[in-house]
Amino acid sequence: MDKEGKKSRRMKFSIIFSMAFSISIIILILYFTIDAKTIEYLSVVSLRPEFFLFFGAAVLLNVLYWFIWGARLKVLGNAIDPNVHVGLWETAKIVIANQFMAGITPSVAGGEPVRIYLLNRDGLSLGSATATVLGERLIDAIFILLLIPFGFFVFKDRIDVKLISYGLTIGIAVFLVGIALFMLAIKYPEKTKSFLIGISERFGRLSKKKERGKAIADRFGREIDNFHNSMIFFLTGGRKSFLKAGVLTALMWSTGFMIPSMILLGLGLPPFFVESYAAQALLLIIVMLPTTPGSSGVTEIGMAGLYGVLLGASNQYLLGVFVLLFRFITYHMNMIAGAIFQYRIFKSITSFSLDTVSKKE
Repeated sequence: MDKEGKKSRRMKFSIIFSMAFSISIIILILYFTIDAKTIEYLSVVSLRPEFFLFFGAAVLLNVLYWFIWGARLKVLGNAIDPNVHVGLWETAKIVIANQFMAGITPSVAGGEPVRIYLLNRDGLSLGSATATVLGERLIDAIFILLLIPFGFFVFKDRIDVKLISYGLTIGIAVFLVGIALFMLAIKYPEKTKSFLIGISERFGRLSKKKERGKAIADRFGREIDNFHNSMIFFLTGGRKSFLKAGVLTALMWSTGFMIPSMILLGLGLPPFFVESYAAQALLLIIVMLPTTPGSSGVTEIGMAGLYGVLLGASNQYLLGVFVLLFRFITYHMNMIAGAIFQYRIFKSITSFSLDTVSKKE
C-alpha cells in the first residue's frame, strides 16, 4: 500500500473509532440510567412545545458559536495582515470545516492545520495564518486559566467522583505545563527551542525512522519561531485587536456553555446556569488531554460525572438522555457539518493531513 493509501486508511480508522466510541459510551450511560420512569417522562415532555423550543435554541447557540469563532478569526487575521481582507462568511466556513478534523484527533488539535491552510488559501501568508491560529491558542489558554478557580469554587464540595477528580488534576497539570512553555517561548525563544528540539532528538534516536525524528525537530523550531513572532506582535502593536479577540473569546465560550442549560430546560429540569458554566469550564480541562480522537468517550464520561452531581439522585434517570442530546449538538452535529464543508473544499473528507500544510512551508 502506498503512503497516501496508508494515510487515508488511518484517517478512516480515526473517523470510525471516534464516532463509534462516542456512541458506545453514550449507550453505556443510557443503559445504566434509563428506566421505565425515563420512557414515561419523555413520552410526555417530548410532546411539549417547550422541548422543541429549547432544543432548537441549543442548536442555534451552537451555530452562533461557529460564527463568533469566525469573527474572532477574522479580527486576528486582519490585524496581522491589514492588506488581506478575509470576510466573516469565509472565516465561518473555515471554522465549520475545521470541526471535522478536530473531532477525530486527540485534544482536538487537528483543526488547527485546517484553519492555517484555509487562511493561507484565502490570502494570508503561511506565517500570518500560523500566527493567527497561535493567537487563538494563547487567548483560549488565558480564558481557561481565568475560569479554573471559578470552576473549582463552584464544585469544590461536589466533586466526589474519583475518575473526574483525577482527570481534572492531570488536566490542570498538563495545562500549567503548557502555559509555562508558552511564557518561556515568548521570553526565551532560543532556549525553549533548544530544549524541545533536544527532547525530540532523544526520542528520535529510539525510533527506526531517523528522518521523521529530524522532521519533527525542525517543525518544533519553526513552530516556536512562529509563536514567538506572533505573540510579540499581539502584545505590542496588535494589542487592540488582541483585546477585541479576547472579548469575542469570552462571548464564544459563554455561548457554547449555554447549550447544556437549554437542553436541561427542554427536559423540564432546572437550568443550573452558574453551575453549568462552571461544569463546562472544568470539562474543557479534561477535553484538552490527548486521550482519544476528538476526546470522544472522555467527554461523555466527564459530562455524566459533572452533571450527575448537579442533577442529583432524583433526576439520574434523565442523565443519559441529557448526555445524548448534548453530544449530538456539540459533537455529532459538528462532525456532520464539518464533513460537508471539508468535502466541498477538498473534494474528500480523508485527503487532508498535517502534510498538506507541511508541503506549503
